[in-house]
Amino acid sequence: MKKSIIFSIALSLSAFSCSEDFLTVTPETALSSVTFFKTESDFIQAVNSAYVPLRALHNINSHLLSEQHSDNARYVRNILFGATENQSNLADFNVPTANGITTNGNVLTAYRQNYLIIARANQVLALIDAASIPDATKRNVKGQALFLRALAYLEIARYFNRGPLQLTPVGGRAEAAAALGTGEQLYAQIIKDATEAIGLLPAKSAQEAGRATSGAARTLLANVYMIQKKWADAETLLRAVVTSGEYSLMPNYADAFSNSTSNKNTRESVFEVQYLEGSQGLNGTFLYSMLPFPISAAELVTITGTTNPQPLSGEGNNIPTPDLIEAYETGDKRKDATIGTITLGGALHVNKTFPYIKKYARPHALHNNHGMNWPIYRYSEVLLFLAEALIEQNKLTDAAPFLNQVRTRAGLANTTATTQTALRDAVYQERRVELAFESKRLHDLVRTGRLESVIKAYGDRVKANKARYYFPDAGFVPSDAFTLITPYYGLPAAEADLSPNF
Repeated sequence: MKKSIIFSIALSLSAFSCSEDFLTVTPETALSSVTFFKTESDFIQAVNSAYVPLRALHNINSHLLSEQHSDNARYVRNILFGATENQSNLADFNVPTANGITTNGNVLTAYRQNYLIIARANQVLALIDAASIPDATKRNVKGQALFLRALAYLEIARYFNRGPLQLTPVGGRAEAAAALGTGEQLYAQIIKDATEAIGLLPAKSAQEAGRATSGAARTLLANVYMIQKKWADAETLLRAVVTSGEYSLMPNYADAFSNSTSNKNTRESVFEVQYLEGSQGLNGTFLYSMLPFPISAAELVTITGTTNPQPLSGEGNNIPTPDLIEAYETGDKRKDATIGTITLGGALHVNKTFPYIKKYARPHALHNNHGMNWPIYRYSEVLLFLAEALIEQNKLTDAAPFLNQVRTRAGLANTTATTQTALRDAVYQERRVELAFESKRLHDLVRTGRLESVIKAYGDRVKANKARYYFPDAGFVPSDAFTLITPYYGLPAAEADLSPNF
């Protein structure tokens, strides 16, 4: 692994160190065996720390890397501010990459935060089996650590299709620069971790809210099998989630997403990232990276409801594309719940009215500080995964009811598709509108083999009508836009400097 991982481990443990005189403090490399990991509470605190990087991942960049880097979202060019290349290059599919390495800062953040999860989970897993703590706690903590490591490696595999496969704590620089694992090797480890987690974790009804459950682990493992096209294996796991009685769709689509202080971890939630509004440092900020700019305080408050709105300038990101807006069928209730519009008096465009992502726009108290949770897996995705797995096995009659459950909640009639090809396209369509802006679109295009064809056609539309895609008259579409349509990102250059294996 790299220096960042060593730092991550030290950071994750430093919060647990004893308050001895600094001259006699045990060295950080020995903290786990001397001053910590002794009690039940120690292990619970340690696994809690492995959840923490999820907040940074979804506050900062998961939506940029997987939604704006697709045909779902774009940026609003502000020529007075200038381009923010880390974001605009994602939307324009011209992320600078050479020899499999990129300098894009959002890619670096995703890499480091996922390996921070892995480092913290490894520390727990290295010691949990020998711990003298109650067996129920031991199983639960171990299952959570395995789930989180699997989830982090799934992100590494989906974004990079390779990465250091580090399964034990790093104790020194010599151990840090691990060899790169292939995508196949990463997925094999994810399957191993998730399978073990299923047998250790309690069901949702028996688990503390917000923690990993057996249902979440089954869904994650099914996700991997969907990527690998192991349809029957995915079906078995997904049917177990459906028949568990632990989950159901919320009657109203908008209620599938939390408010800032309520409606969290509902029956539709399989796993979601926990945020807490307030001064504890656990708050979310992602709503503010999903707005068109420049926006005045008076305009912003209509979205956020805060008591101290502040004007925001710069370049707006994650703005719904016309393509996505037009993908909703007439009468689809999800459209109004997902996408709103706002008119910006200071906009540089002739048309000053822009769409914005509405599904997370919930009132909260303070500017840039909210508590809406971020959905990782929802029950509606379980239903759509199951429908797709059945369709690919040509079990068309069995598949349609699961697809139609999702459509019925949206206020739509049952699908009219009857052939395998038509039903496959129907599921793809439902996934796009049902899961819009939940960091799914790029991954769906890659795993279904549609990335190049969909994005090339989308890019042609952007370049042919720049004003329609939020460029002002004086703006421009970069000449190299849509020239790097690749399924995976390059590894981060800042990490390549620290490892001979990149």
